[in-house]
Amino acid sequence: MSKPILRNKLTAILGYFIKGLVFIAPIMITYAIIKWVFGTLDGILPLGTPGLGILVMLSIITVFGYFGSKLFYQPIFEWFESLLEKTPGVKFIYSSIKDMLEAFVGDKKRFNEPVLVKMNNSGLLKIGFITSKDISNLHQSEMLKDYVGVYFPHSYNFSGNHFLVKKENVTPINANSTEIMKFVVSGGVTDLD
Repeated sequence: MSKPILRNKLTAILGYFIKGLVFIAPIMITYAIIKWVFGTLDGILPLGTPGLGILVMLSIITVFGYFGSKLFYQPIFEWFESLLEKTPGVKFIYSSIKDMLEAFVGDKKRFNEPVLVKMNNSGLLKIGFITSKDISNLHQSEMLKDYVGVYFPHSYNFSGNHFLVKKENVTPINANSTEIMKFVVSGGVTDLD
């Protein structure tokens, strides 16, 4: 077999392999992550039957949520929460995790206002989410009166940066905030619906 024919066949095989990898890898990685999360959560309450631990844990969380929203339980919940927030070391971890969870799913949802931010005069735009419209609590009220807090998530990562941005450089995006977050986190490769 001549070298050009062999090279073409190897190139075709490599192309098929890459197409297969693009198809299979996301499925396998998603499966592995779900299996790991399920196994980790199920292992917190090892009850012997697969899935029973996670079912019991979800039930307990739901019951806590129910009682936590009722008036007669609220003082106990607030007392326990204030105890956690007064404990050195625990306060930082607890309040950070609580604030982050509430920003995504709680009553104080923060990542629901997507915006485009003009970064410089060359036309560079960055997608972010307004987290604070009033930042007067920074005690620089005169200097910061024309600024808002904007969170910029990183692509392919669950982290980001928070900047104070002049209001004039912020343009609201009229789109679903969940779709915008997926677009940013995927590095812009996810299509916007």
